[in-house]
Amino acid sequence: MNVRQLLQSKKEAVVTIDVDDTIGAAAHKMSAHKIAALVVMKDDAPVSIISEKDIVRSVADDGPQAGRRVISSLPSTGLERVAPEASLKQAMALMTYSRHRHLMVTEGSTLVGILSLGDIVKNLLGELELEKAVLQDIYAAAH
Repeated sequence: MNVRQLLQSKKEAVVTIDVDDTIGAAAHKMSAHKIAALVVMKDDAPVSIISEKDIVRSVADDGPQAGRRVISSLPSTGLERVAPEASLKQAMALMTYSRHRHLMVTEGSTLVGILSLGDIVKNLLGELELEKAVLQDIYAAAH
């Protein structure tokens, strides 16, 4: 399975936020959508990802006023991108190497989706369940 196939199975729209919005607005949007990261856009192009981890660091550094800071004031994180044709193994390797739990999926400068470590784990668990069922059927047929 590749990244595009996994994204097609998600059926969820990508939630984005503008680079000039506040960190507080990002936190509210994440909470409302029950998600852990947003793709940050500038002039209709993806530029980064803001995650819960980024918000926590900002609050730890700046206290309650962190929510009023604009997203563009954060250090650039979550810049890793993956192509839709990439394998899930390639995506996992990139996540591991970059230490990011989310990747932007882009074709050129066009945002195609967002891939989380949870998406990959859920897919792997599904594959393992299918493999288990097949092996049980083979065993049952042989005995």
